[in-house]
Amino acid sequence: METRHEEAARRWLADQGVSRTAGGWVRDGEPDVLFTAGQVAHSWAGDVFAEDMDAADRVRLAFGLLDLLDTYWVTCEIRFAYEDPEDPLPAGALWDGYRRRLEADRDAETVTYSLWVDWFEDRATSATAFAEVLGNDIDRTAAEPSEALIRRARRVLECSGPVDWTVKEPAYRTAVRLPDLHEPVFRGLLASFHDLYGDLDPTPARALLDRLDLPPHTRHLPELRHALAAGHRNHHRSPGAWDDAVRSCSRP
Repeated sequence: METRHEEAARRWLADQGVSRTAGGWVRDGEPDVLFTAGQVAHSWAGDVFAEDMDAADRVRLAFGLLDLLDTYWVTCEIRFAYEDPEDPLPAGALWDGYRRRLEADRDAETVTYSLWVDWFEDRATSATAFAEVLGNDIDRTAAEPSEALIRRARRVLECSGPVDWTVKEPAYRTAVRLPDLHEPVFRGLLASFHDLYGDLDPTPARALLDRLDLPPHTRHLPELRHALAAGHRNHHRSPGAWDDAVRSCSRP
């Protein structure tokens, strides 16, 4: 069932002469020329931000287009518009759009990928982005957990590897209070070690790891514990550390 934002996006595309058929997307006058969702996004998503409407409404329309097309390029256009020095998007509407989709009971891979590569890997935006999608709400999540808040926390933790350790550590420590978030915290620590831009402090990271209640045969758990115990911060800064951990953990 479509959300109201998807419905608005569909109507907006129809006004542009674009509609969906069983085989793909078509444009008025060219019914035999099929467009993929990605092609629709590349051709029309940027036009949303030229609409004569309230800036927050433009943001909501863009997120509706993301819901409808589920393609990464829409998130790129959202960020381009956000960074427009002459007419920047309102931050409140932007981050509300991300939070809502992180909480929704539907696939969010496009949203988490956008967070990871566009907002978390960029040191100029990672602290603000992390705070907006999780850091500001982690205490409420721990005190009053709901399915939606847990879902959002899980998704953010798992893609938070590039976020500066000092920014994300408080959220990690709070998340450990919730058993449902132990595996996502582990995934976040693992990504913090392996991501090209991953960041962690090995001593407190290992202390957090030791507090997690994980299945004993959790893949990569002993190797990560070994690498952190040896004081390594990141796979790419210590290229041989992981291989050494694998060898050490495979010995009888």
